[in-house]
Amino acid sequence: MAVRNETHDAKLRSWLASANSGDFPIQNLPFGVFRRHGTNEAFRPGVAIGDQIIDIAATMTAGALDVEAARAASLCNAPHLNALMASGEHGVSALRLALSRGLREGSALQPRLVACLVPQSAAEMAMPAQIGDYTDFYASIHHATRVGRLFRPDNPLLPNYKWLPVAYHGRASSIRASGQRFERPRGQIKGPDDAAPRVAPTQRLDYELELGLFVSTPNRLGDSIPLDEAERHIFGLCLLNDWSARDIQAWEYQPLGPFLSKNFATTISPWVVTLEALEPYRVAWPRDPDDPPVLAYLDSEDNRRGGGIDIQIEAWIHTERMRNQGIGPHRLSQSSFEHSYWTIAQMVAHHTVSGCNLMPGDLLGTGTQAGPAPEQGGCLLELTEGGKRAIELPGGEVRRFLEDGDTLILRAYCERPGFARIGFGECAGTVVPAAS
Repeated sequence: MAVRNETHDAKLRSWLASANSGDFPIQNLPFGVFRRHGTNEAFRPGVAIGDQIIDIAATMTAGALDVEAARAASLCNAPHLNALMASGEHGVSALRLALSRGLREGSALQPRLVACLVPQSAAEMAMPAQIGDYTDFYASIHHATRVGRLFRPDNPLLPNYKWLPVAYHGRASSIRASGQRFERPRGQIKGPDDAAPRVAPTQRLDYELELGLFVSTPNRLGDSIPLDEAERHIFGLCLLNDWSARDIQAWEYQPLGPFLSKNFATTISPWVVTLEALEPYRVAWPRDPDDPPVLAYLDSEDNRRGGGIDIQIEAWIHTERMRNQGIGPHRLSQSSFEHSYWTIAQMVAHHTVSGCNLMPGDLLGTGTQAGPAPEQGGCLLELTEGGKRAIELPGGEVRRFLEDGDTLILRAYCERPGFARIGFGECAGTVVPAAS
């Protein structure tokens, strides 16, 4: 785990007024990739601060970084963060610290850093990293139990669930940054009374409220990553929406799991919040004493004491009719990552226990995150009880599953007494009609 340091001080204020509230205060400083909207500039790494982006390459040209921070910044000369991710936690921490000091009230570096700012409103965001591989976990027991009851009423949780972090390998090529628009997918669908399946657009399109983990330093093929070293291999977290076609999924998922029901689109937020920034929001990892004991490679005192993170996560819907009527987005649900059955360290440790080699920029999804209460469901499949119950929306609409023109927005933030509130920005995607 990271160590709390001066960058976490809630009393810190920035000379940039917009950085003293909102998702991106000086205590956050998440990383992303951007360019000025409407230009042919190369995409390049930046850091969010208030309503601005600080251009990392420009800070080097301005001479605003110390030696160690400049060494880390020199890895930001590509249209992705992979090289910075691969450098490990110390360089990233040094760069965050230098930027934090330069952005504080009274900093002598203010004149130099002002010239390095680009308004977020004038920026086009890109994928934070080149993603070589994508693995999606199933780490919420509340989600797994509710969904399991829909498909297997007598046996909602399979026997392995409480012993290992269940996961499947997803499709990296269809992952896009927030703002993604995708066509309603088609696939084989077979209803319970149908004699045979048919190929048709999904009628049960769903979202999934997830977080994503970006891998930093790699491990050698054949080497496993011990639990207490696992977080050294995580650069940071983002929001992730693993869109799902539930009717396609119901027909295809046995015996090998999701395939076409998941591979058509995945949306992530453009900003990656570092583990260092999340350190103040650590919580104990909950474990029911009646559950089976975890195997040794998934257990440690550090993980039990602070392996969880209290990240408040929300799903909002904005339909086409709502937009036309001037009605703002409507919140569907809210939960917290502290309810996750498995921690991020356990996901990494289990992923590599076989000797699997993770690479910088690989993305791990946490799986749909749901809380214990029914209204804390992480998808429409949960919230509507498989489509049996309609959700009423402002403007007179109802939803059981997503319709064409719907925009789904994920948001997340951390707050705790004695520390600043930090956020993740937004992860938004819109479904458009299926291709003819």
